[in-house]
Parts: sequence; C-alpha cells; structure tokens
Amino acid sequence: MRFLNSWQTEKMLETSVRLLRLLALLQSRPDWPGPELADRLGVTTRTVRNDIERLRILGYRIHSATGTAGGYRLGAGAALPPLILDDEEAVAVAVSLHAAAAGTVTGLEETSLRALTKLQQMLPSRLRHRIDAVGAATVSVAGRGPTVDAATLTAVAAAIRDHERLRFDYRDHGGATGPRTAEPHRLVYTGRRWYLLAWDTGRADWRTFRADRMTLRTPNGPRFTPRTPPDDAATHVIRGVASTAWKHPARVRLHAPLDRISEVLPPTAGLLHDDGVLETGGESLHNVAAFLGTLGVPFTVLDPPELRDLLRTLADRYREAAG
Repeated sequence: MRFLNSWQTEKMLETSVRLLRLLALLQSRPDWPGPELADRLGVTTRTVRNDIERLRILGYRIHSATGTAGGYRLGAGAALPPLILDDEEAVAVAVSLHAAAAGTVTGLEETSLRALTKLQQMLPSRLRHRIDAVGAATVSVAGRGPTVDAATLTAVAAAIRDHERLRFDYRDHGGATGPRTAEPHRLVYTGRRWYLLAWDTGRADWRTFRADRMTLRTPNGPRFTPRTPPDDAATHVIRGVASTAWKHPARVRLHAPLDRISEVLPPTAGLLHDDGVLETGGESLHNVAAFLGTLGVPFTVLDPPELRDLLRTLADRYREAAG
C-alpha cells in the first residue's frame, strides 16, 4: 500500500484548490485569454493548459483557441458536472426553486423540490438559515391559477429560439378547439398565466395565446424569418388579453407618480402608459369602479362615459350613507 508523504499531500491540495479557482473564473465570464488566467492564478500558462486538461477529464467541456484572439471558453457538455456558485448565486437559485415548487408549471413542483433538497445538503449553515427564513416567511398563491405543462413551455421556447413555426390545437375562451399555425415570438408570464405572442399565419396578424390552452402537434412547421411586433411583447400581450378578457374596457388617468402606481397596481390589472393612463376593464362597470377605488390614488375617467355616470351615482349613494 502506497502512502503519500506530506509534500505530495500538500501539492495535491494546492492543485485541487487551483482547479476550483480556475473553474470559478471560467464560469464568471464567457472568454478568458490564457495569460490572464495564469496571472489570476499566479502560475504559468503551461500550468493553466495542464489544469484545463484535468477539468476536461472531470467532464467539463472547455473550448480553446490559439493565436492573438485565442483563449478558453467553458462550453456545455453531454453530462452535468458540478457547478461553483458564490453565496448570492446559491441563495438566488434556492429562492427560485422555492417559487418554482409552488408555481404554474405542471410537473415542475416535484423536480424543483428534488433540486432544492440537493442544493440545501451542500450549502453551509449560514446560507441554509437565510434560505429557510425566506421559505418560512413567504406564502405563494401562484398555484391557484391554471398550470402549464413544462414540456409545452420548453417546446415553445425551442421553436422561438430556432425560428420554427408551431402547429397546435387551441381551445378559445368559448371552449371551441381548432387547429392553428403560428410563428412564435415570445413567451410572457403575467404572474398568473403563461401567454405566447405569435404571428398567426392563418389570420395574418399578431395573436396572443394562452399556453395552458395549447396542445402542440409534431413535428414543427418550416423555419421562418422573425417579424417585429408593433409593441414590445409584454405590452402587446397585456393589451391583447384585455381586449378579450374584459367585457367592459375602460381608460383612466391616475394622478400619482408612476413609481407609486406601480406599487399598488397588479401586473394583470391592465396596461399602464408613461403618462399615467391605465387601460383596464372588468366583467361589469361596477367591478371597474370598485377596483379603481382600491388603488388609493385620485383618477379621472377618460372612457367610457357610462363609467363616469356610474361614479356620480355611487358618489351620491355614498354621500347619503355617510350623512
């Protein structure tokens, strides 16, 4: 049996520490010139080359290039090797997994909990205490909305990335289902539902689709040249959702700073413009009036006139009740 002397043990420890430092540097930015890595680690460029080969043996895929523009880049491999996270990154990942475990993606809850369990087993106690405090102090209601299959989201995201047309069956708000073909642009999450903004080829116009109502067909359609929507994706989706979800749309001007309005306005309440104009609506004008009253800021009704009439009637009623 061969025993290592103290010098050999020290050299092995020094190499292991240096490999961890090298891996952390490679993960911190896309490209690293060899001489800069050597300077950061306090070694020669030859030692850097040797350490890169050691990381490759451990399963890390590292690309290298020679010449004046040469260097090293950490790439994606066939297997998932260990990752190095700093304290803030580890906390951010753990909190995100907590949220995903109670989120709106079907089947992601159990997977998120498994990943969170593995992460917490490796975390030092100082970080576990921070994460446990967040988990104990928060309650999620995201799961009360409709959930989306994770495979649907990943398939749609891949089609967006690869510029491939989607073929799917879509169930509208009336319950009717029909085939659709669309060029996907962006997925938008409003805090309650997932939406897809896409160019509907059959209707030759931009459309907003609820992801939980989509049943994808395979294979995808042909590749397409991406189009530019008239608004940014989030604005277009909110406006599109408003036009179909609200029986009684309304436009009001809120007389308060935008930062204060943003604090009290839920993302699904409507579209807020920079001039303080809010496009909103509800199932009835009474619902719209009640919602505006909960904001706690002064406002002026721009449209519709019937909402102004209703507010006058309610004001007289409340005045009588108070007197």
